[in-house]
Amino acid sequence: MKKRFLSILVCVAVLVTVLAGCGAAAGDPAGPSDNNTAEKSAEVRDNDTQKAVLKVGMTVNDLSNQIFASSCEELKKLIEADGGSITYLDCKSNPATQIQEVENFISSGVNVIVIQPSEAKALETVLGQAREAGIKVFCWDEDIENSDVNWLIDNYALGKIIGEQAAKWINDKFKGECEVAVLDYPQLEILVKRGSGIVDGIKENAPNAKIVAKSSAINPTEGQNKTETILQANPNIKVIACIGGGGAVGANEAVKASGKFTDDFGIFAADATNEELAAMSKNEAIRMSVLITGGPDKIAAEIHSWLKKLISGEPVEKKIYRDTTPVTKDNLNQYYK
Repeated sequence: MKKRFLSILVCVAVLVTVLAGCGAAAGDPAGPSDNNTAEKSAEVRDNDTQKAVLKVGMTVNDLSNQIFASSCEELKKLIEADGGSITYLDCKSNPATQIQEVENFISSGVNVIVIQPSEAKALETVLGQAREAGIKVFCWDEDIENSDVNWLIDNYALGKIIGEQAAKWINDKFKGECEVAVLDYPQLEILVKRGSGIVDGIKENAPNAKIVAKSSAINPTEGQNKTETILQANPNIKVIACIGGGGAVGANEAVKASGKFTDDFGIFAADATNEELAAMSKNEAIRMSVLITGGPDKIAAEIHSWLKKLISGEPVEKKIYRDTTPVTKDNLNQYYK
């Protein structure tokens, strides 16, 4: 009888211990077992984030522009080498097209959108929708609200550099007086500012120079066609200031083809593309171009580094300003081999 009673007590004690253990596992969330579980879950989430690969949708204004096209292709190489994927498109500077492209990126399940907005205000709503869907937004060249990073140029200041360099040439070669053409691109807000900077840079530093023609050109074809027309109407032009390398390369070809090229003819621009620098190395009409960040390989590498930080959850400043360096014959060998 005593043995049976002892057996019952032992069973009861074991049962109480088991129940107590179960209660500890499922009970108070502040208990040590739950802390360990939460920490392990956090570690899993962190590891999942770190292992996340880039799935990028990218839209720029015009892939006929060499700096955009080459930068996109270089970025594609970097992303794919990391096991990620990228679809890049242009919108032909059409905001409605670009909105549709962003909507398609959202539907396709990208985790990052890279955008060079054709019209910043028009894109804010759809980019807000992208961010609500958990997609990171990297904005190239515009200061917008619905983004995680704005990779910026002070476009007015950049235009001033182009205008100042053109004015220096005018003062050195023509004692401050000559006829000038400007190839701008008012279709894009950011390039309106750059065009204004060019005009102000010339007027402030060579006030007796005359801007006798303005037209828009963002790629070599436009640059060549517009320059041919301008030179026919204004045969005494000696300086052309351009908002970008595409227009400058086309203008250089037009100047040579028209027979207007002389040792004192000068074209001034931005981007410092290989085509511009090659023309500069051969003493053609392109005399200066502002290098922005670097060539397409460096541009792609910088964008790639920011995208990886965004996807891994690293803190990134919203506004990041790009470096600008005027390249002339004097420092050409540092940037063109």
